Amino acid sequence: MTPHQRQPSEADLHRVVGVFETLMQRLMATHVPELAAVEMTMSQTKAMYLVIAAGPLRMSEFASRLGVSNSTATGQVDRLVELGLLERHEDVADRRQVVVSATPHGAEILERFRELNSRRLREMLAHIDSADLTVIERALLILDAAVLAEASQPNVTTTEGIRS
Repeated sequence: MTPHQRQPSEADLHRVVGVFETLMQRLMATHVPELAAVEMTMSQTKAMYLVIAAGPLRMSEFASRLGVSNSTATGQVDRLVELGLLERHEDVADRRQVVVSATPHGAEILERFRELNSRRLREMLAHIDSADLTVIERALLILDAAVLAEASQPNVTTTEGIRS
């Protein structure tokens, strides 16, 4: 934060998060039929997003990043391997370690999610005045900068205990 910026108040944060949550609930309601067709649970989807974003992960790191026990992570990976979405193999640097990575089919499934989200966003934006699109673009750029700033801080923990 630069010297001329003010820290948002708790009321400001609460108000904006409330608007965001309402938007997400409405979006989820419109996504349900399409998401149901993919046949993945929310925890499986999170696991897939993690592996796609991070790349191959040791099982212990996979569990840690998801905030679950090693046995829970193993169960999730087992199911995703059965579905052909993840694969596991030995770590070349330490053969005692198991590494999980996405299969081409797993990457394809998440690409379908990304395309679904992009298509839905385009549909919504088509109903917005072009002047307001500039405001939305600026807001998204601000949020992107905040994500980058937060990611540059090592081991930042949010109030929900999720490490970034």
